[in-house]
Amino acid sequence: MGAQCPAARAAVDEALARGPVYIVKNKRPQYVVLTQEHYRELTEGQEEAALARIEASLDDAVASRVTRHAGVDALLQHLGREPAR
Repeated sequence: MGAQCPAARAAVDEALARGPVYIVKNKRPQYVVLTQEHYRELTEGQEEAALARIEASLDDAVASRVTRHAGVDALLQHLGREPAR
């Protein structure tokens, strides 16, 4: 498609130079077009955050800072949250 529509590709490239491009359908954003670099930054940030949470959980387990619960409802009650129904 890109090779067949160089004007459209140029317009998207110009818009992406200012940031993500939102495609709107029925007056609501439906899609977001990002540069490859921006996408990589987002996904790397998510991966780093997930690894940090895993490391913190492992540290808690090693330090015996864990509790067991009979089920999801008991866990949610312990956390002061309402079970999803």
